Amino acid sequence: MRLTTLWALLTLLSLAACNPASQAPADSSAGQPSVSAEAAVQSTVDPAQLARWEDRASRVSILRDRWGIPHIVGETDADTVFGTLYAQAEDDFYRLETNYINAMGRLAEAEGEQELFRDLRMKLFIEPAALQNQFAESPAWLQELMVAFADGLNYFLHTHPEIEPRVIDHFEPWMALSFTEGSIGGDIERVNLQELQAFYDANNLVAQAPAFNDGEPRGSNGFAIAPQNSASGNALLLINPHTSFFFRSELHMVSEEGLNAYGAVTWGQFFVYQGFNENTGWMHTSSRADAIDEYLLDVTRRDDGYYYRYGEGERRLQERSITLPYVDSEGNQRSREVTAWFSHHGPVIREQDGQWVAIKLMQEPIKALTQSYTRTKASNHDEFRASMELLTNSSNNTVYADSSGNIAYYHGNFIPRRNPGFDWNAPLDGGNPETEWQGLHPVDEIISLLNPANGWIQNTNNTPFNAAGEFSPRPEDYPAYMANNPENYRGINAVRVLEGVTDFTVESLLEAAYDPTLTAFEDLIPRLELLTAVPSRPDAPLSISSQTLEYIDLLRGWNYQYSLDSVQTSLAVFWAQNLMDAVRSQASAQDTNIYEYMVNNATDNQVLTALRQAAQTLENDFGSWQVPWGEINRYQRLTGDLVQDFNDDAPSIAVPFASSRWGSLASFGARKYPGTSRMYGTSGNSFVAAVEFGERVRARAITVGGLSSDPDSAHFDDQAQMYADGEFRDVLFYREDIEANLERQYHPGE
Repeated sequence: MRLTTLWALLTLLSLAACNPASQAPADSSAGQPSVSAEAAVQSTVDPAQLARWEDRASRVSILRDRWGIPHIVGETDADTVFGTLYAQAEDDFYRLETNYINAMGRLAEAEGEQELFRDLRMKLFIEPAALQNQFAESPAWLQELMVAFADGLNYFLHTHPEIEPRVIDHFEPWMALSFTEGSIGGDIERVNLQELQAFYDANNLVAQAPAFNDGEPRGSNGFAIAPQNSASGNALLLINPHTSFFFRSELHMVSEEGLNAYGAVTWGQFFVYQGFNENTGWMHTSSRADAIDEYLLDVTRRDDGYYYRYGEGERRLQERSITLPYVDSEGNQRSREVTAWFSHHGPVIREQDGQWVAIKLMQEPIKALTQSYTRTKASNHDEFRASMELLTNSSNNTVYADSSGNIAYYHGNFIPRRNPGFDWNAPLDGGNPETEWQGLHPVDEIISLLNPANGWIQNTNNTPFNAAGEFSPRPEDYPAYMANNPENYRGINAVRVLEGVTDFTVESLLEAAYDPTLTAFEDLIPRLELLTAVPSRPDAPLSISSQTLEYIDLLRGWNYQYSLDSVQTSLAVFWAQNLMDAVRSQASAQDTNIYEYMVNNATDNQVLTALRQAAQTLENDFGSWQVPWGEINRYQRLTGDLVQDFNDDAPSIAVPFASSRWGSLASFGARKYPGTSRMYGTSGNSFVAAVEFGERVRARAITVGGLSSDPDSAHFDDQAQMYADGEFRDVLFYREDIEANLERQYHPGE
């Protein structure tokens, strides 16, 4: 009997109500949502609409397992979408709402004038009227899902009058088209906010929110193992996104129409972004396949507007007045008007050496949402590949495995076909027709792998030309713009842990994914060892103090592996970070990879000074330069607030794994904060899972901290120690397993 048939036998029984909790997005500076003290009654709703919501709710069950993970079960896909958005809103309405506030360019309405140019950036591409028209043009089945999306959120607000939205008090179906892909950084965010403001706010009338970058590489790891390399003879998939913590929820979507998808869902979306169903699994890693281009425009002002050279003639820039509402410091709603300019390439986003710069990127929301949803229902590789033919997954690579034993890799998906005679990594001449895109590369033309002979595939946001060892794609077979990614230290280690292993299990695949080697130091530590030999550079120091020799001796005997009790890890990380900071501007000026610069171009004095400073910092902060790594590297979450306040005197958990910048496969991006000596993690491994596809799918997973952001919930931190220990729980995918671990079951609204 098929699993979906088993699910159809569910009894729609309410056992208890769910307590709403909240989280928040990684790039917002606000705290928790306000709760209206006067909200004592539900808002007025049209009786016919309310009856429709309640009828839909009666066909949906939400089952919360022992970890608080919601398994949403509906008769139709639309029923399940309704329940999914309702369950997400219960867990994190604030985070969900803020994602749509940001997606539609309305953040300044909640957070003030400092976010006006973030809003402008979105509104250059997102127009409500256009999305409403596209909703009307969408196929009926997709319209039904979008209606269910809005209904689920509006029914939540109706049944939770104590929740006071910051901006969006009523959701419309077309809003789903504003947020269709789920990556941690969408294409639009490639537009630099400071440069955008410099162009459209020449008099600097608006104080922009300070930009923050913790320097932690974003991305993900994905491994696929073919049956020939697994102990069971089944294919395996590692799902290991590296994001800001609490960026996605973990849930399970099931319907009687064949939907049965489990995994990570970006707050507010109705599709599993990284996950699996009974037969297929998909993992997205951030891609640098070239999907975006900038164009230089020679602009001339005339009496009737601005024109730019194109071919042998001119074209007129289109103008659009964009209203930017915002809330002032007194809480009053105000607005600014900005006149934006648009070329046929796209909107103007900055100026460079007297020329205006326009940007061109993928804008296909209907296709993008269709692709994001339909891949979750693919039952085999042919169906999954068919969804990819929509060509709208513009910022991701895909690592794939299935129950038929297939493993696959696709490097990018939306890749314009271009004239190879131009440098597509630099702004193009927007007046030259030869720089136009010439359609899109179909799936069979992009860099890809299907069932390579070595039996494994890896991607760590690195070059695709090492994805399968000697069986990897060859760069000479593809245009240069398809793969701008260099190799990285995670990729080097990924190949090592996958090569030659023919008996992988779910557990051993997770062990490989948590291999403790920090491969960057295999190149960096020898720089220190050279300093104790004959000086090799004119600027080499004439002598090294006995104290500095102690530092070098400690590191030269290290095995390059992190652990909680490793004092070498502490000294090495502090040293390497100091060195990176010291050479950053020089590496940038020479357009050199910063890691290569550290190894090959940093002066001996820079290397030694960074080491001495590292030891001194450890001495000052902890009383010794030999400090166990676990004493420094910590996980802490004291409240459900978006922007965490960290406190060395409050409880925290030691974490062994380190930053991916040093090659840690298991990524934990941590740094010091004002008033702290310890480093606290806010990004890296978030939802992690290993999946085996056989007659029955089997998976183990972990979510950072827990599923709830409510400190009073048992699920606020019930996975925190497990997360730090690299300990995984069984995924509850089948009905009998969920029932054996059921915490509560209910209909939306109860």
